[in-house]
Amino acid sequence: MSLISAQNLSVRFGGDAVLSHISLSIEPGEIVTILGPNGSGKSTLLRALLGILPPAEGAVRRAPGLRLGYVPQKLAIDRTMPMTVRRFLSLPNRVSDAEARAALSRVNLPDLESRQMAALSGGQFQRVLLARALLSKPQLLILDEPTQGLDQPGEAAFYRLIEEVRRETGAAVLMVSHDLHVVMAASDRVICLNGHICCEGTPRVVSNAPEYRALFGLGTQGALALYQHDHDHSHDHDLGHGHDHAHPHHIAHAHAHDHGHDHA
Repeated sequence: MSLISAQNLSVRFGGDAVLSHISLSIEPGEIVTILGPNGSGKSTLLRALLGILPPAEGAVRRAPGLRLGYVPQKLAIDRTMPMTVRRFLSLPNRVSDAEARAALSRVNLPDLESRQMAALSGGQFQRVLLARALLSKPQLLILDEPTQGLDQPGEAAFYRLIEEVRRETGAAVLMVSHDLHVVMAASDRVICLNGHICCEGTPRVVSNAPEYRALFGLGTQGALALYQHDHDHSHDHDLGHGHDHAHPHHIAHAHAHDHGHDHA
């Protein structure tokens, strides 16, 4: 049974269609990445799947008792207001010290409970958001552009962490990516969105689809680059101390491109 599905879903704002006739389903344990240009409706689709936005047409169905974990695109925290990581993890639902420690260890941020949220690096902040999402033991993780603003090594490190979480917990992952040229190689499916579903399939199939190349203006040389790495070694040294670093050989590119990311 699908964890969550949309049938002929349409969403309108002020009479204008933002999403038209979207049909998709997320199956247990799979990683699905949604790509699309700004204004293509990616975040709107996530909000509709979460039940925050009502559809104008169609329906969203969730498996009974589905446990969701959500990592938002942006979370503004007043830097003048004291907020420790431990306190943040208990918002909105209080968790025990043991649960908080376990969640932080899972995202490779041990001993960070007393750190101020405002003092975290970009990569640490995103992993704390992930730790909070994991506290509900989700069957489905929904991530809205979780690596936006991270530099390339930080992005690769976060993708590796998501892959490890999926492998260890069995949770499915639905992720919106801000980078039109790069997706996690572990993605089972990539969905290209621009108000409607333009194309979908495995990363390599999508990278060769004319709809993908037309949508992102990459011409005949267009191809997705895939973050991937070997699993025969430990990453404790580059994730265990809150750093956002990765070794260059952990990142395999299908083609050269300029990320233009800010450094975390």
